Amino acid sequence: MAELKYKPVPHNHKAFLAKAGARKGFAEAYKALELEYQVADQMLKARSRAGLTQDAVAEKMGTTKSAISRLESAGKHAPSLATLKRYARAVGCELQVKLVPQKTA
Repeated sequence: MAELKYKPVPHNHKAFLAKAGARKGFAEAYKALELEYQVADQMLKARSRAGLTQDAVAEKMGTTKSAISRLESAGKHAPSLATLKRYARAVGCELQVKLVPQKTA
């Protein structure tokens, strides 16, 4: 099967957050899932840099496009480290995890 070149749809993340942030309860809900959103954002950026579609990543990982879609969405699905490592390899990356000391007041 010929591999399709991924063409990302332009998305202004800052404008989206500014508009969504005006909605009641959004800030609290976003803050609760901030880490998940950061991981999803990193995944999408890595896939975009690799020029891969969800189908192509799924094929490299031996899974389905819908599974990749779930991985790239924040909040409802918490992927394992093993899955994140497989995803990283599929998009030509290395997974790095670090624990950062919390700032004290």
